[in-house]
Amino acid sequence: MSRVFIILSILILSVSCQPKSEYDLVKERELASGKVVDDLFLDIRFGMGRKEFFGTCWEHNKNGVLVNGDHYLQIQYIPKMPSGKNAEMNFYPDFENDKLFFMPMEFGYTQWFPGNEEFSNDNLITDVVDLLESWYGKGFFEVANKDKSISAMVKIDGNRLIRVFKKNINTVRVEILDLRVKDIIEMTKKEEDASK
Repeated sequence: MSRVFIILSILILSVSCQPKSEYDLVKERELASGKVVDDLFLDIRFGMGRKEFFGTCWEHNKNGVLVNGDHYLQIQYIPKMPSGKNAEMNFYPDFENDKLFFMPMEFGYTQWFPGNEEFSNDNLITDVVDLLESWYGKGFFEVANKDKSISAMVKIDGNRLIRVFKKNINTVRVEILDLRVKDIIEMTKKEEDASK
């Protein structure tokens, strides 16, 4: 029995002594800073209720900035891409307790077709990161698995996590998450599981 305990203790210590990744270090630093960043884009922000969100989108719709898209992320915006290429951005947020906490967005070049390298998702992801840097500032870095078969560009400002990755052959997905709400949801789920 004591031998099993010693082996388990060694395993726990070896895992806990693993060096932290750049992602973990940046996330810890940003959350510890206490900085709160709610701004997303087009006057949309973390914490706004559904009614305020729809009112903001309606105003942008009246001004021709936003339209109803034919995408499962129902709102469409045509951003001015740094490359000058035409792209569509579709988005629709998630709410928790009537507060916006998660914003998925998907980008695609309108002139994409198979085999045209000019409109490849490699060029699109560079264009999207450049656009996001113009909105949120520099500081994106790559996070990948060991063989780099799965990777994303990430930026963390205080509570705001931005993740950018290739979804498929012609789409780049961006996910913006309020880390404060993620922690609250995870804690609530643990409490619910513990009470069962």
